[in-house]
Amino acid sequence: MAEHKQENRRLWNEWSEDFQALWNANTAEGELPPTPSPFDPDAPGSPQPDILASVDDKEYVELGCGGGQGTVGTARLGAETAVGIDFSDEQLRHARQLRDFSGVDAQFVNGDVTDLPFADGRFDIASSEAAFQMVEHLDQALFEAHRVLRDGGVFVLSVPHPLYENLDNGTRTIERSYFDTDAREITIDEDYESTLSVFDRTIADLHNALVDAGFEVRRLIEHQRYEVEENDPAESDLPEILCDVPQSVRFWTVSS
Repeated sequence: MAEHKQENRRLWNEWSEDFQALWNANTAEGELPPTPSPFDPDAPGSPQPDILASVDDKEYVELGCGGGQGTVGTARLGAETAVGIDFSDEQLRHARQLRDFSGVDAQFVNGDVTDLPFADGRFDIASSEAAFQMVEHLDQALFEAHRVLRDGGVFVLSVPHPLYENLDNGTRTIERSYFDTDAREITIDEDYESTLSVFDRTIADLHNALVDAGFEVRRLIEHQRYEVEENDPAESDLPEILCDVPQSVRFWTVSS
């Protein structure tokens, strides 16, 4: 329903300053904040050169770009065009600041991922990182992603893993059914007036929705948190159960 989208937009406009401050918390003054791209050599699950050899000279769009980190990161890797779209004015304000600080050529557009303001076949590559779980009408968003890609274009979709999202850390149990795809409300902070609505789709639902939209799924990657992959879980402050399940799922797809 439209109210989910409006509430999420209000929440992100309200939360953006604090969220970006947390994102940049470990960045020394004057240094570039993290700008991870799904095409980085150290991206979760690693790049897939048999699917996409390089972003050099490619036309790229990030769907649900937030603070623009993926857009800027992909521009730094050599994309010819880098465009980010998001529905939050405040997130886009941070994205433009990051672009200017990074000294890259990138564009940021206010818009809805279910109704993209781009021509058919505009881009070679698209990606979305931790955004489509907030989109109620996933089929529309995936149709739009497919529409703006050229034939053979690559789309990388990453969302939080539904098992990870539904765990109760204290009891090591699932809080709700894996098959419950109704909206789940998250209170980010009691000081914020708005809450966040997310939709926890099953892996099968995500895969099949991509296929129905016209994508060929070439890789499906379930990966752990960075802290788990890089460190001894026994030395981590994370709840133990979070070391036993993937944090997110990533689909490498090709437009057919």
